Amino acid sequence: MKLPSILSLLILLTGATKAIAQDLTDADQIVAKANLVAFYQGADGRAETRMKIVDSKGREQIRQFTILRKDIEDGGNQIFYVLFSRPSDVKNTAFLVKKQPTGDDDRWLYLPSLDLVKRISSGDKRTSFVGSHFFYEDISGRNLTADRHALTQTTPTHYVVKNTPANPADVEFSHYMVWIQKDTFIPEKAEYFDSQNKLYRRISAENIKSIDGFPTATKMKVEDLRDGSYSVSEMRFIRYNIDLPDSVFSERSLRNPPYNWLSEQKR
Repeated sequence: MKLPSILSLLILLTGATKAIAQDLTDADQIVAKANLVAFYQGADGRAETRMKIVDSKGREQIRQFTILRKDIEDGGNQIFYVLFSRPSDVKNTAFLVKKQPTGDDDRWLYLPSLDLVKRISSGDKRTSFVGSHFFYEDISGRNLTADRHALTQTTPTHYVVKNTPANPADVEFSHYMVWIQKDTFIPEKAEYFDSQNKLYRRISAENIKSIDGFPTATKMKVEDLRDGSYSVSEMRFIRYNIDLPDSVFSERSLRNPPYNWLSEQKR
């Protein structure tokens, strides 16, 4: 009777020691891992996105578009191509972004009604993405060096990290808290606080799936807690590592969409 009890205790203690050893304590390392999972899964990828925008009076707008993404370097520069299909007044509008985490992005917009490609301002990454509650930074990621990171809590399932801007005058928040899943490193929730330390904005991953072996947030919600308005983004037909050629991310593709790569059948 005593021997099995001792063995059971040793097994439990060994398991507990391993669990403790697996917990990270470096906030910068945790945030870097979460950034890779949130924005750099696979070498490239595609997804169809349906975005619902709801204002404070409950009025809805719909945006639907397909995103192609390719990494230039893991955790660094990326290129994005976005083609809109809904609503009808923006159908075939195309958007090209060359993301530079440590500097200003390069952005181009194609307006089919004018047959015009124009370069657009990219100085502020905390501006609305296509009229929604999502910011450009929410879609493509925030420069890791723009904030100071501190691990405030480690739970059985999450790391909780406080992020304080290095240059407070550049942003509208005083700090934000992020709950990062320990098993996947998916940022599950982020809450933003104003200069009065009042919570005013929340981003939540409402659905997480494993796609092509990569944990992926397929449904995201951004809430403006001041007036109750919000935006929900749902992705489908997600594919990773589809070997997108560089030619997809060109000015020519703005006028002549690469439909063979935009199709959900393309792998």
